[in-house]
Amino acid sequence: MDKDEQLLSVTRWRKKPKPGRTTRLGDAVEQLMETSVSPRQARFGPVAELWNQLLPAELCRHCKIDDISGGQLKVLVDLPPYMHELRLCSSELLEQLQLRCPRARIKEIKFVIG
Repeated sequence: MDKDEQLLSVTRWRKKPKPGRTTRLGDAVEQLMETSVSPRQARFGPVAELWNQLLPAELCRHCKIDDISGGQLKVLVDLPPYMHELRLCSSELLEQLQLRCPRARIKEIKFVIG
């Protein structure tokens, strides 16, 4: 039996999808947006906006928010000198984020070179 015949025999035994179990991609994306992305955006979107307002433009160009989870705001910084600058003002940044974005429940800011 050559490879084409083997492939054909294997595909014959594969289970066919049931007609009622298929989901349109648009429906799946919509559900994902409603259950995961939109609530997260509503909760953390203001953090990104405030972050850009609090930092001077020069610092904004050298860092970006990577993740917010478990009360930790993770910020990627491109160069060590900018990380040092951000660490110096991190307590003020954290205080403002907690005050103006309480829904995010940020307890800590972590800076990472990336």
